[in-house]
Amino acid sequence: MKFENVTPTKAKQWLENGEAILIDVREPAEFATKHIQGATLLPLGKITSEDLPETNKKIVIYCQKGSRGNSACVKITDQNSSVVIYNLVGGIEAWQEAGNAVKEGKSKVLPLDRQVQITIGSLALASSLTGYFHDPAFMLLPAFLGAGLLFAGLSGTCGLAILMAKMPWNQKV
Repeated sequence: MKFENVTPTKAKQWLENGEAILIDVREPAEFATKHIQGATLLPLGKITSEDLPETNKKIVIYCQKGSRGNSACVKITDQNSSVVIYNLVGGIEAWQEAGNAVKEGKSKVLPLDRQVQITIGSLALASSLTGYFHDPAFMLLPAFLGAGLLFAGLSGTCGLAILMAKMPWNQKV
């Protein structure tokens, strides 16, 4: 069976009725910054279908905005087609926008997608300026970054995000 999407309203209803559990697939530092109360952390890079708890409850997967949650659901159902799981549409951001509470931590790490955007933007800007003012060979870096973004968009896999997730500041809980 493939996974299904679930809205924050429906997921909250399931939680209030004791019908569901939550799995957060973000990185440890993102989880420490804020998460939905009662969620279990299983980062996307490490999660397998065998990591899911044995339960008769619905398993709702979530991330920051829904994309990593979707990737986790695809990964899990590809490994075990009999698993029934749900992706929280819009992730924790949609959960909060719907007026639902989150548990705030003391850690203040930027979400992984923003870390990737800042890194790519900084590299593209710096290399473009260097290419314009110093050596045109530096223009190859923005082309490489563009190719990486194209690949990430088409495949759903971002190499830079995988690398950033392994950085020490994203491992702190």
